[in-house]
Amino acid sequence: MEYSKEFKAALSQFSHSEKDKLIFRLLKKDKLLSKKLYFELIDKETTDDKRNAMESYIKGMISEISKYIGNPKYFLVLVRKLSAEITEHVKVTTDKFGEAYLNLLLVSEILLYSEKLGKQRFDAVYKLYIYLINKIFKALILIKKLDEDYWLEFDEILTEIDSRIHGNPYMEKLCTNNGLDFSWLKSENIPEHFELMVKDIRSQGFLK
Repeated sequence: MEYSKEFKAALSQFSHSEKDKLIFRLLKKDKLLSKKLYFELIDKETTDDKRNAMESYIKGMISEISKYIGNPKYFLVLVRKLSAEITEHVKVTTDKFGEAYLNLLLVSEILLYSEKLGKQRFDAVYKLYIYLINKIFKALILIKKLDEDYWLEFDEILTEIDSRIHGNPYMEKLCTNNGLDFSWLKSENIPEHFELMVKDIRSQGFLK
């Protein structure tokens, strides 16, 4: 939303106490903004601290919700909720590295349970697998946009994911059918203009 000069000028005429009251009213209605300001102004934890905490949290939560794999629809609901918490972490901390890394960790931890997933009907876990494949593509796009100095830090988890995909025949086949080249699971091999390539894959009706 664009704010006119007149509107900005009117706001500037508020007294300090009036501005404080307005800010607190707005913060009550916008919890995300409140968390972001708290983090930026007084939180003693750094972005790295927050990311490390999220990493432990994701591992613990996937372990906890894995007992619902037998109910694939509900399991996907829980995975989406966890993904939303990653999104909130990114919005609060502006953690670009974490946005890619934590989503890859989510994928990797879920694929630890490929044996359980493999016992479900393929049509029951199809949406979950497509969801995970989309996350891989999104993370690769984000990695490509980061400084090359960070790339090496992603290769360990990308190698883990590569191995776990190949240990899950249905997931492996879906990855191939939806245009994922496994050589891309190494940062330096992510192609130039990768985001455009993914848009083209989607335009052909894949990743759905």
